[in-house]
Amino acid sequence: MKKKLLVNNLGEIIEDLLLITPSIYYDTRGYFYESWNQKEFTKLIGKSINFLQDNHSFSMQGVIRGLHYQVPPFQQQKLVTCIRGEIFDVAVDIRKKSPTFGSWSGTYLNEKNHNQLWVPEGFAHGFIVTSSFALVMYKVDQYWKKNHEHSIRWDDEDLKISWPLKVQEDLISEKDSNATSFIDLNDDKLF
Repeated sequence: MKKKLLVNNLGEIIEDLLLITPSIYYDTRGYFYESWNQKEFTKLIGKSINFLQDNHSFSMQGVIRGLHYQVPPFQQQKLVTCIRGEIFDVAVDIRKKSPTFGSWSGTYLNEKNHNQLWVPEGFAHGFIVTSSFALVMYKVDQYWKKNHEHSIRWDDEDLKISWPLKVQEDLISEKDSNATSFIDLNDDKLF
């Protein structure tokens, strides 16, 4: 496994947001790789994580999910991968004291590169499906708590996320349609 710090939409490195690339072993039969190894992951991020839940999401092309996050004491950290198809995965820095506060980073995750995105606490997360469909799996270290979950608009005018294709607006969930604008987030909805 290798890690790479990601840059935001301004070309600045975003601390703690990591792209993880597995070591893949190919031969005439196909390939093999470890998608999860607690010891290796702890080395990569510098701390031990206890994942409590695996989530799976199946979506069609143009579907957008996010930008979601949970506030303390139920903040979630996520390890996201795309098992089938491809997504453009986005994380928004919502840590008030971060030098990259309010910026975003996007990366492609797909069934060919097998990359994983490490989204630590203090980030809102979302993705758009760029292939005909996608199956996304993510591990989380905290259970879902409805009263602590928040959403930021995927099309927020201040964030100016460059989604790579047209969003199927008729397929946006009610929660995402009613999400808060970034500028309207109160301090209790930020990190």
